[in-house]
Amino acid sequence: MSASPTKQIGIWGNTEKPAFWDILPQITGWASKNNIRLHLTTRIIGNKTNDIDFDYDVIETADDFQKLDFLLALGGDGTILSAARAIGARETPMLGIHLGTLGFLAEVTVLDMFTALDRVANDDFIILERMVLKCTVNNGGKTMEFYALNDITIDRGSSHRLINSTLHSNGHRVARYTADGLIVSTPTGSTAYSLSAGGPIVMPNLDAIVVTPISPHTLTLRPIVMPDDSRLEITFPDNPTGGIALAVDGQVQETLDVDAVVNISKADYKTKMITFSDSNYFDILSKKMGWGRRGE
Repeated sequence: MSASPTKQIGIWGNTEKPAFWDILPQITGWASKNNIRLHLTTRIIGNKTNDIDFDYDVIETADDFQKLDFLLALGGDGTILSAARAIGARETPMLGIHLGTLGFLAEVTVLDMFTALDRVANDDFIILERMVLKCTVNNGGKTMEFYALNDITIDRGSSHRLINSTLHSNGHRVARYTADGLIVSTPTGSTAYSLSAGGPIVMPNLDAIVVTPISPHTLTLRPIVMPDDSRLEITFPDNPTGGIALAVDGQVQETLDVDAVVNISKADYKTKMITFSDSNYFDILSKKMGWGRRGE
């Protein structure tokens, strides 16, 4: 019987967390025992606090993700979101390991990390495909394109004024909002900022777009769940000044003029997240978000 081919695993990590540097040697020891070749990002190599005394390859360009069997994201939800944008449409599966206190996207914690890694190494896992949003912004004569696994947020930025925004879907007027802003989220992002603003929880294996107003100045405008073929257009009529803020997954920011046009739709690819057959989404909601618990 021929030997199993060497698995290629990438590591994407929050190098600002001391826990990352504590865990990295443990992962390298596990990899050497399991016929696994590790690939490190240039950020990890550039921020190393000690010599990395094992053999590895370098992830130098985004196309290098295609060489990997999966990517291990070590950090919090922000680490996973940034890794998802870096992978983009390259379809590399990702396993999140949470190093902090309240990660929601990462199902695996440090305590059960090697149990999960052993299962992945033995192909005992499931791929959950999560919807991604594509956002095209026409602003000040420039066109920009962004992709979000969680959400696109539009708010009043540093201004103290409410902003006026008009939402169209597939050419039909949906509503005019006078509010602090709008959150347009995926099902994955429905448990993030959208939830804090009163939006619904949407199962991550669904394809849908959630639009949640932020502190609307009316009693009638509520969050709405729209089908995944919706092509949304957001404009900003009757605003006296610009300075409107747009954020992608809470990590990429742009400032919009009053004549800016934001178009949001379902991306033509999905982010592949590794999960397991015995994983229960509602258990995760209960443990990390207090879902279904009565006050104590």
